[in-house]
Amino acid sequence: MPLSSPLPLDRPWTPPRRLSWRFRSGLARTALAIGAFLVVAWSVAPFLWQVSTAFQEDRLLTAATPSLIPWPPTFEHFYNIFVEKQFQLYIVNSAIVAGLTTLFCLVIGGAAAFALARLRIFARFGILSLFLCVSMFPQIAIVAPLYIIASVTELMNTYTALIIIYLALGLPLTIWVLFGYFQAIPREIDEAAIIDGAGPLRLMVSVIVPMSLPGFVTTGLLAFIAAWNEFMFALAFTSGIDRQTIPVGIANFTNLYYVPWGDLAAASVVVTLPLVALVLAFQRWIIQGLTQGAVKE
Repeated sequence: MPLSSPLPLDRPWTPPRRLSWRFRSGLARTALAIGAFLVVAWSVAPFLWQVSTAFQEDRLLTAATPSLIPWPPTFEHFYNIFVEKQFQLYIVNSAIVAGLTTLFCLVIGGAAAFALARLRIFARFGILSLFLCVSMFPQIAIVAPLYIIASVTELMNTYTALIIIYLALGLPLTIWVLFGYFQAIPREIDEAAIIDGAGPLRLMVSVIVPMSLPGFVTTGLLAFIAAWNEFMFALAFTSGIDRQTIPVGIANFTNLYYVPWGDLAAASVVVTLPLVALVLAFQRWIIQGLTQGAVKE
């Protein structure tokens, strides 16, 4: 028996058929849709599980077979966190600290980024590298020195201590993001404003900042989320419910013999909703800030 059949010499060779452009385009869109669905499911699934846990009774949370659908639903965990544990005080403290930190980050960081991006400053990239080095410093290494400074200056258990620390940690990110955004604005706009008699301060306030609102929104949201979720410094520098923030408050829910999973889930849902609302409210500016800053004119 021959190992291979001879080629038919009377049939001309034809190249393999290529897939049509429309078929390939549809295949790419389908793959993109599936990938986007998987990313969304991967991101949203933990939050949906927390929502389900927040509305389930404790006996169902400890059952052998967990259930995703909370039936019968209960508001017991929300009652516990707001009435018995006064969770609203932690929310107010976090809102004050994160809000003031974001405001100071945008004002100070915006002015610094404007000076480095639009004015003639010697060794500005060296200064930016210094900011980057500060942001890379391990936070755990500075807890003890900052604790001593806060104790000597009597800033323990105050908003001021947390705001100063969060401001120092958030300024490098703010300056770097806004610097890149300011660099993308054409220089001709500066020249036109200077010809009209504008100084550096008026140029920044009246021209550059209004054109950079998407960048400010994006940067401010990042700074707010970082201050809102920070735990280590808040735990070290606050000692009472009148100054402790949300992450510390949630950590205080647990005790030695019992972990209230339902209360933890309810608190997680409550503190996540403001961030989701902020992102949805400013989503158009956030997208502009993330895309326009990456394009150099």
